[in-house]
Amino acid sequence: MGLFDRLSRVVRANLNDLVSKAEDPEKVLEQTINDMGEDLIQVRQAVARAIAEQKRTEQRYNQDLSEANKWEQRAKLALSKGDENLAREALVRKKTHADTAATLKQQLDQQNGQVSTLKRNLVALESKISEAKTKKNMLIARSKAAKANAEIQQTLSGVNTSGSMAAFERMESKVLDMEARSQAIGELGGTGIEEQFAQLESGSGVDDELAMLKAQISGTPEPQKLPEASSTSSSPKDSAVDDELESLRKQLDNL
Repeated sequence: MGLFDRLSRVVRANLNDLVSKAEDPEKVLEQTINDMGEDLIQVRQAVARAIAEQKRTEQRYNQDLSEANKWEQRAKLALSKGDENLAREALVRKKTHADTAATLKQQLDQQNGQVSTLKRNLVALESKISEAKTKKNMLIARSKAAKANAEIQQTLSGVNTSGSMAAFERMESKVLDMEARSQAIGELGGTGIEEQFAQLESGSGVDDELAMLKAQISGTPEPQKLPEASSTSSSPKDSAVDDELESLRKQLDNL
């Protein structure tokens, strides 16, 4: 392969690639429809010229046919008058017009076929153009949808979704930690002195009932209630609390 052949192929390949990249479907389709419209105009003009020529040939044929009939009638008239030479001349004129009419008849038949073919081609071209326009609108709509989808995909590809999801996961973990810490603080805050006494009081009722049942079974008297602390104690506050605590212990030991 020669150098010029290789160079020519490279140039043509690059040109084809540039043309392919520069082709916009909407513009190309619009131009194609315009070209088909121009072809339609030319075909219509050709059909009009063929029909006009057909009409002219038909007029000439009718005229020559009429002249041939006229000279035939004149030949008959000359013979009826006994003028054979004039009749012969009339028949010569008739033959000339009849031959011309026969030639025009053949030409007219050919033109009729050509006109019929051109009319069919015109109808087919109009149908193709109508179909092409419908298809063009559909392809343009699909092209625009494809462009919009490509722009959306490019936008999505530029967004760091992994980083965004990681931030959401971190915040979710942080919220869970805060909720757990709040629940733990609430549970710890509920173990104060009030709750401790509430637990003791709820448990002492069961213990008292159990002691009562034991006393009924063994026949021993029910344990007496704890005496209330005297309000007239003259001892210091701490010793009064200690004395009452010791009294409670003795009563519990007697159970």
